[in-house]
Amino acid sequence: MPFALPPDADGILPDRMIAAMAEAGLILPEYPFVESQIQPASLDLRLGGIAYRVRASFLPGPDCTVAERIDELKLHEIDLSDGAVLETNCVYIVPLLESLALPKSIVAAANPKSSTGRLDVFTRVIADGTRRFDMIGAGYHGPLYAEISPKTFPVLLREGSRLSQVRFRVGQATLDADELDALHDVERLVDSDDADLNGGVALSVDLSGANANGFVGYRAKRHTGVVDIDRRGGYAVGEFWEPIAARPDGTLILDPGEFYILASKEAVQVPPDYAAEMVPFDPLVGEFRVHYAGFFDPGFGYEGAGGRGSRAVLEVRSREVPFILEHGQIVGRLIYEKMLSRPDALYGQRIGSNYQGQSLKLSKHFKV
Repeated sequence: MPFALPPDADGILPDRMIAAMAEAGLILPEYPFVESQIQPASLDLRLGGIAYRVRASFLPGPDCTVAERIDELKLHEIDLSDGAVLETNCVYIVPLLESLALPKSIVAAANPKSSTGRLDVFTRVIADGTRRFDMIGAGYHGPLYAEISPKTFPVLLREGSRLSQVRFRVGQATLDADELDALHDVERLVDSDDADLNGGVALSVDLSGANANGFVGYRAKRHTGVVDIDRRGGYAVGEFWEPIAARPDGTLILDPGEFYILASKEAVQVPPDYAAEMVPFDPLVGEFRVHYAGFFDPGFGYEGAGGRGSRAVLEVRSREVPFILEHGQIVGRLIYEKMLSRPDALYGQRIGSNYQGQSLKLSKHFKV
């Protein structure tokens, strides 16, 4: 079937247009899509049947394919058809079941799924000839690959597991400062009377303990068992995580090499005609990394979709030195983008959304 965009279109493609792209041969899945694979504003990407352990991360660069670099760097192959464990601090490349044949008007961008980031599984999407991770240029025709490096827990993966998601954009989707101000006036995007909207909705870290019964987050334990990426509610929290109580002074010292789950001070919402993405606030403000699972779907935290504002969960790791986080310290900004049209299903409606109305929350793999 032919695929056509409205003239002068600007925005993120919604669920039904993603399905139409597949019908038109612009998305080429090796097998038909499975239930809930198409999200309101993105498509989950599935792992193929082989993982390649490689010596190091890489970008193919112009005039080179990912397959050629895998041949140069691979140490061994791992069959994922019946499931296999990927070890921590190793780098793996897995061909994905979806490939693309994009028209010159559409670009794509990938991000880890929320559950992937909350397990500290570092993953990025690579395309042939690219100079950047997670970015697929307009007119790209070719395969996609996932780079995977579990950082905290060994993980059990299999063919069909979904770690990443991709969004499709046409034209200019990002709201400018005036548009963001106007949208906040109508929808109250963040539950703050003095919201900082300079360059996006500012999100700060909550270290008060007021929203989580006196706790501010979790620190991952070392030397744990394996986490099956496809198993929901199968693991006791105490086997993998240590809860962190709030301190009277509202601070938290991040230890180098440790992984933390924290939450934003602000509750946010994404109205139905918009999507959002978390971006770093400023890499120079501190010696820590916030590993965002960056896509926020239309309806996230939205009252009409079952939410009344949702906190952003922050996946935090210190760098080489200990670093003190303070309550209310800005760690990221939420950039809002226009949808090309409203999705058929919003986040929290009929698609098994795991984090609607969330506060401090671990990934879906752990028992509530």
